[in-house]
Amino acid sequence: MLDFITTKTGNNPKLLIIWLHGLGADGHDFEPVVPQFKNPKFDIEFIFPHAPIQAVTINGGMKMRSWYDIKMMDIGKMPDEQGIRESESSVLELIEAQIAKGWQADQIILAGFSQGGAITLHTATRTKHKLAGIVALSCYLPIQDKWPNEHTDTNKTTPCFIGHGTQDPVVPFDLGKTSAEQLKQSGFDVSWHSYPLQHGVSMDELEDIKQFILKLV
Repeated sequence: MLDFITTKTGNNPKLLIIWLHGLGADGHDFEPVVPQFKNPKFDIEFIFPHAPIQAVTINGGMKMRSWYDIKMMDIGKMPDEQGIRESESSVLELIEAQIAKGWQADQIILAGFSQGGAITLHTATRTKHKLAGIVALSCYLPIQDKWPNEHTDTNKTTPCFIGHGTQDPVVPFDLGKTSAEQLKQSGFDVSWHSYPLQHGVSMDELEDIKQFILKLV
């Protein structure tokens, strides 16, 4: 089971967001955004998992928290399929543990940034669990060649927020946009959002995500 930290916007959460961090960060990375999601309608519980520590080829084999290995600068090529699938299994195990605690699948949003966003898109489009929503930021759809034969229809009608910076030097804007278009063309309920920033998340984007979430409940 993945280690994680958890926090809430209030004492009676009606929604659970599992938020996956990016390469080299940890579960604390997005912890500061929680107050942005406080609202008068309902409380939200957040789970921020820590990715496992492993060697990352593109960083000279340095060990860091990573959802999968990255082997070359062109991140859409030579995907670490084994690592991606192992992270998929770990995230599904975490989701199922929350369901066992009493959460319904349709109360859970799977979210992620960068590498975490890639795992979010990979997992949410394959899982048997009907989620409340999907939030994928500054990322792309990995293992694209196998995706058409592997995705399920379970979350086709699940609202999916995809956001990307137009000046992103890490995950190319076009790669993110192409991934969103692939999902749309396959019938997924995708809302695409672009922002004038590099590889990060802006206050405008957080506000858009908040409004997206408010419409889910």
